[in-house]
Amino acid sequence: MKSLIEQFNDATGISYDYGIKLMISLAIFFFAWLFGRVLTKLITGRIEGHHASYKIRKVITYILYFVATLLIARIWFQGIESLTTLLGIFSAGLAIALKDPISDIAAWLFIIVKRPLEVGDRIEINSISGDVIDIRVFQFTLLEINNWAGADQSTGRIVHIPNSMVFTKSLANYSKGFKYIWNEIRVTITFESDWRKAKGMLEKIAKAHTMHLTEEAGRSVKEASRKFMIFYNHLTPIVYTDVSDNGVALTIRHLCKPRNRRDVSEKIWEDVLDMVNSNPDIDLAYPTQRLYRADENKNTTDKIF
Repeated sequence: MKSLIEQFNDATGISYDYGIKLMISLAIFFFAWLFGRVLTKLITGRIEGHHASYKIRKVITYILYFVATLLIARIWFQGIESLTTLLGIFSAGLAIALKDPISDIAAWLFIIVKRPLEVGDRIEINSISGDVIDIRVFQFTLLEINNWAGADQSTGRIVHIPNSMVFTKSLANYSKGFKYIWNEIRVTITFESDWRKAKGMLEKIAKAHTMHLTEEAGRSVKEASRKFMIFYNHLTPIVYTDVSDNGVALTIRHLCKPRNRRDVSEKIWEDVLDMVNSNPDIDLAYPTQRLYRADENKNTTDKIF
């Protein structure tokens, strides 16, 4: 061994002591890498979820290489003799290496104690919506809704989100506090239609499908107002009148449960279509074009639809 080091020293011009330190340093890094690979396979093989496995792998890598760096620094810089100094440096490096996992654990404790979300809640965080299906120490899991699927329907994808995101991103919970959402359905009829008649019929349709929720929603508002500043003067369905480019816009605004929005919208739209079919003086509006042709012999124009 000594002869190999001496030959290396002769070839490179490095002294014997420095050669020994260099060989030990390389050996420390090699064993840290080897031990890290073995330890990572043993631990991540028992953990479900790519995100958790990735974090564990990164944490093991950071810790091992940080410890290796300290050992090598101890060899090369003899001035670092104090155990207290080494422990202080190690603690600071460990805190930096474990910043994300520590944040996730702190957020997990926050979730357990304050309960901003629970399994079964429908939430939206960082523009991702879904139903909470699992909460763990480092992450919580959503069954995704929306995205390419419409009207709050499930996409079937499982989304893993770091717990620490509850500290840094806005969290919307459909199931906490006031347990209903306001849904709006816009029905546009032509300017020639009897819009007052249509508005009255739309109010009857909306009440037929959602009026039974008003009393229950009223109790929910009273309960929620004990914790949050939530007050509603009117919980009954209503129809608002507006004017669009194509006709008169009648917007139905009603309460519904978060998971029933599509079903209620479908039933209301079916009744709206039946209403239009049975009333000749009410027509749905849609984009059209009008062409005007000038008569060469008269100063008038004819409308062509």
